[in-house]
Amino acid sequence: MGSLQPWHWLIVIAVFVLLFGAKKLPDAARSLGKSMRIFKSEIKEMQSDAKPDTPSATPIASERADSPAAPAPETAPPDQRPA
Repeated sequence: MGSLQPWHWLIVIAVFVLLFGAKKLPDAARSLGKSMRIFKSEIKEMQSDAKPDTPSATPIASERADSPAAPAPETAPPDQRPA
Protein backbone atom coordinates (compact mmCIF):
# COMPACT_ATOMS: atom_id res chain seq x y z
CA MET A 1 0.00 0.00 0.00
CA GLY A 2 2.88 2.39 0.72
CA SER A 3 4.83 1.78 -2.48
CA LEU A 4 4.12 3.25 -5.89
CA GLN A 5 2.99 0.93 -8.64
CA PRO A 6 4.43 1.26 -12.18
CA TRP A 7 1.27 2.94 -13.44
CA HIS A 8 1.64 5.57 -10.67
CA TRP A 9 5.09 6.39 -12.05
CA LEU A 10 3.65 6.71 -15.57
CA ILE A 11 1.10 9.23 -14.31
CA VAL A 12 3.79 11.23 -12.49
CA ILE A 13 6.00 11.28 -15.61
CA ALA A 14 3.06 12.33 -17.79
CA VAL A 15 2.25 15.21 -15.44
CA PHE A 16 5.87 16.40 -15.54
CA VAL A 17 5.93 16.27 -19.34
CA LEU A 18 2.68 18.22 -19.53
CA LEU A 19 3.80 20.82 -17.01
CA PHE A 20 7.35 21.44 -18.19
CA GLY A 21 7.36 20.27 -21.79
CA ALA A 22 9.52 17.61 -23.39
CA LYS A 23 12.23 20.10 -24.44
CA LYS A 24 12.91 21.51 -20.98
CA LEU A 25 13.04 18.21 -19.07
CA PRO A 26 16.47 17.04 -20.38
CA ASP A 27 17.97 20.46 -19.59
CA ALA A 28 16.47 20.39 -16.11
CA ALA A 29 17.82 16.88 -15.49
CA ARG A 30 21.27 17.90 -16.77
CA SER A 31 21.43 20.96 -14.52
CA LEU A 32 20.25 18.88 -11.56
CA GLY A 33 23.04 16.37 -12.25
CA LYS A 34 25.64 19.16 -12.39
CA SER A 35 24.35 20.61 -9.15
CA MET A 36 24.56 17.23 -7.43
CA ARG A 37 28.16 16.70 -8.64
CA ILE A 38 29.16 20.14 -7.34
CA PHE A 39 27.43 19.46 -4.04
CA LYS A 40 29.20 16.10 -3.64
CA SER A 41 32.60 17.60 -4.41
CA GLU A 42 32.05 20.40 -1.89
CA ILE A 43 31.03 17.90 0.80
CA LYS A 44 34.13 15.79 0.13
CA GLU A 45 36.32 18.91 0.26
CA MET A 46 34.78 19.99 3.57
CA GLN A 47 35.32 16.52 5.04
CA SER A 48 38.96 16.40 3.90
CA ASP A 49 39.56 19.88 5.31
CA ALA A 50 38.03 18.96 8.67
CA LYS A 51 40.04 15.76 9.21
CA PRO A 52 43.54 17.31 9.63
CA ASP A 53 42.25 20.10 11.89
CA THR A 54 40.72 17.78 14.49
CA PRO A 55 43.93 16.47 16.16
CA SER A 56 45.71 19.83 16.15
CA ALA A 57 42.87 21.79 17.76
CA THR A 58 43.86 23.66 20.90
CA PRO A 59 41.41 24.57 23.64
CA ILE A 60 40.52 28.23 24.03
CA ALA A 61 41.20 29.80 27.41
CA SER A 62 38.18 31.00 29.32
CA GLU A 63 37.75 34.73 29.90
CA ARG A 64 36.15 34.53 33.30
CA ALA A 65 36.18 37.54 35.60
CA ASP A 66 37.87 35.69 38.48
CA SER A 67 40.76 34.40 36.35
CA PRO A 68 44.15 36.11 36.62
CA ALA A 69 44.68 39.03 34.31
CA ALA A 70 46.49 38.37 31.06
CA PRO A 71 50.00 39.82 30.79
CA ALA A 72 50.25 43.18 29.10
CA PRO A 73 51.42 43.10 25.49
CA GLU A 74 55.08 43.79 25.00
CA THR A 75 55.96 47.22 23.69
CA ALA A 76 58.31 47.57 20.77
CA PRO A 77 61.62 49.36 21.41
CA PRO A 78 61.73 52.96 20.15
CA ASP A 79 63.16 53.50 16.69
CA GLN A 80 66.85 54.34 16.77
CA ARG A 81 67.56 56.02 13.50
CA PRO A 82 70.82 57.79 12.79
CA ALA A 83 70.41 61.55 12.80
